[in-house]
Amino acid sequence: MFPSLIGTLLIAGIVGVISERSGVTRNGVLPSVIICLGGALLFYFVWVMFGFGFQRPGWNAIIASIGALIIVPTRFRKR
Repeated sequence: MFPSLIGTLLIAGIVGVISERSGVTRNGVLPSVIICLGGALLFYFVWVMFGFGFQRPGWNAIIASIGALIIVPTRFRKR
C-alpha cells in the first residue's frame, strides 16, 4: 500500500508540472502541484477506504489530478 501512495504522489506532481508547463493552467508550478497532490491524496484515500475507483492506482492519480485542476478555482482564471 505504501509504494502505491508514493507512486500516486509522484504521478500527481508530474501531472501538475506538465499542466503548468504546457499552458493548460496558469496557476504557477507550485500551486498546480499542490492542487494535484491534494486531489490525488483525496481520491487515494477514498480508494483505500471504500474501494471506489479504477483498479490501478496510476489511473486514479491521473484522473484525480486532472479533476482537481478543473474543479479548484484560482485567482488567475478568467471570469
